[in-house]
Amino acid sequence: MKILIVNTSERTGGAAVAANRLMKALNNSGVKAKMLVRDKESDTLTVAQLPKSPMKRWHFLWERLVVFCHLHFSKQHLFEIDIANAGTDITNMREFQEADIIHLHWINQGMLSLNSIRKILRSGKPVVWTMHDIWPATGICHYTRGCGYFKTACKQCQLLPGGGSANDLSTAIWNQKQKLLSEHHISFVACSKWLEGEAKKSALLQGQHICSVPNPIDTHIYHPEDKQQARQRLELPTDKRIILFVSQRVTDDRKGMAYFTDAINRLAEQHPEARENMVIAILGGHAEDVAPQLALPVYPLGYVNDEKRIVDVYNAADVFVLPSLEDNLPNTIMEAMACGVPCVGFRVGGIPEMIDHQKNGYVARFRDADDLATGINWVLSNTDYAQLSQQAVHQVNMSYSQRSVASRYIEVYNQAMAYKHYKI
Repeated sequence: MKILIVNTSERTGGAAVAANRLMKALNNSGVKAKMLVRDKESDTLTVAQLPKSPMKRWHFLWERLVVFCHLHFSKQHLFEIDIANAGTDITNMREFQEADIIHLHWINQGMLSLNSIRKILRSGKPVVWTMHDIWPATGICHYTRGCGYFKTACKQCQLLPGGGSANDLSTAIWNQKQKLLSEHHISFVACSKWLEGEAKKSALLQGQHICSVPNPIDTHIYHPEDKQQARQRLELPTDKRIILFVSQRVTDDRKGMAYFTDAINRLAEQHPEARENMVIAILGGHAEDVAPQLALPVYPLGYVNDEKRIVDVYNAADVFVLPSLEDNLPNTIMEAMACGVPCVGFRVGGIPEMIDHQKNGYVARFRDADDLATGINWVLSNTDYAQLSQQAVHQVNMSYSQRSVASRYIEVYNQAMAYKHYKI
C-alpha cells in the first residue's frame, strides 16, 4: 500500500506537523508513505515538492486578492477565509500516479483548488481527507465561531463585511463544494471526536463517511527529561515554578491570550507568594508584545523550529496552559503531556478528550478566567504532582503513539479501498 499525504507545508503549522508525524508513523509501521507539499523545508527524501513554477506564488496571491476584494479591501479576516479558487493539478506527478491512496490534509492558500480536488477524485484513486479544522465542511471558514449555517447551507457569513448576505461568497463556495461532493465519495477523518461530531452536522458532508483518528506523536522524541538540565540549557530559573504558554503567534485571539493574562493576574492577586516563586515562559512569535500585561515575570522564548529545543521548553515547565476559544486536537497539549507536563485548558473542542479533569490536568469552564486561575494553582499546588505527570504520559502512550494511530489509519485506508473496489 502506497500513501501520498498532501499538505500545503512540510513543517509550518499544526496540520503540517501532524501530517509529517503521520508519514513517519506509517513508514515505521511498514506502510510506504510520502508527503507532497508546496513549501518544502528539509532535504527529506520522502517529502516531494510541487514542480517549480511562478504559478505557485500566483495561486496564493490570486486567492488572497479575491478574498481581499470581498472584504472591501480590509485585512481583517484576510487569512481566516479560504475559497480554493486557485491551485495546482497534481494528477500528472509521478508521486500521485504511483500512490494507491491520496490522503489530503490542510491544502489551502493556493496548494489545491476545488478544481484540483475534482481532478484527483476523477482519477479513480481512493481519497482520504483529514480535517484539521472545519473548512472541508463549511463554505469558507476554518472555525465557525458559533455560527450554525453550515448545518443547512452557508450564508450571511460573519467574516464578511456587514455580516454577509443571503447569497454571499460563503454561499457561492458552498454551492461549488456541494456539487463536488455530490459526485464523489471521500473518507473524512476528524482529528477529534468533537470535530467528528461537528462534521456530521454539516449538510455538505451528508452521505460521506466520517470518523475520528487523533494525530500521532513520536514518544521517542517527546518524553520526560531532567527538568533542571532543560532549564539550564534554556537559561530559565531553576528555583521557580514555570507556567508555559505556547502558540505559533501568541497574539492570535483564538488561542486565548486575553484569558491567560486575566488568569495570571488573578492568580498573582489571590496568591501574593506567586510573584516570588512563579514565572511565565512563552514560546512563540510576538511574546514580547504581551509580556508587559502579565503580573508575573515573563521569559519570552520567541519562535523556535529546533525540535530538541522545543522538547527542552516543555520539560522545563511545571504546567502548560492553553485557553483556546476554539480548537481541534492541539499538538501543543499532546507534546506537553508526552513530556510529563500537566495541562490546563478550557472545556472546548477536542481539549476535554485530551485532558482528564483532575487526573492529568485541569479542564476549566469555558471563557472563565477565574476557573483557569484555579486550575493553574490546583496543578502547581497538588501534593501528588508526580502522579499527575505520570498520568499525562500514560494518556499519550495509550492514545497518541505512532503505532496506535498508524494502525487506525491503516483501517481507514483499507475501508476506502474496499469501498472504491465495491463501487467499481
